[in-house]
Amino acid sequence: MRYSPGSLVIVVSASAADRDRFVTRVFEEQGAVLGLDKLRTMLAGRVDEAALDATAQQLLEKTVTSRLDKGEAVVLVASTLDPEEREPYLRLAHKSRRPRHLILIETAKDKVEEEQLPVLNELRRQLDAGELGAEGFQTAMRLGGNTVTELKRIVFRPAPKDDD
Repeated sequence: MRYSPGSLVIVVSASAADRDRFVTRVFEEQGAVLGLDKLRTMLAGRVDEAALDATAQQLLEKTVTSRLDKGEAVVLVASTLDPEEREPYLRLAHKSRRPRHLILIETAKDKVEEEQLPVLNELRRQLDAGELGAEGFQTAMRLGGNTVTELKRIVFRPAPKDDD
């Protein structure tokens, strides 16, 4: 699968483990993969525990802004299913005129916490109805079952030129 260089791809799932496994396995450019969980882990022990979340959030916003401004790809691993988490990054990508995409990784029912179910169902409904454009996405896809494992690689490259 191919996205344009400089794209913002936001990956969401009700299961952090399934989401992380997918992102690690399929994205060729691992340096583009960012997220609060990853930054918290990197900052742990280096930043006061009380300031950890705020510092990770600031670093994430700064890094995403910098990469988008330079035309570099960003894979944002969302910590939640909430649109409020995605919104600031969609604004940054829009401001930089970067393509914006969402990938929803489906997971087994037993991995979905009960309080996540209404938000997940609304996201599924919006995706299936093609309504995520109103949130700022240009494309959105839902991957589940065998489709998650069949997808081998996601790259950020221009489309090949036709040799007509």
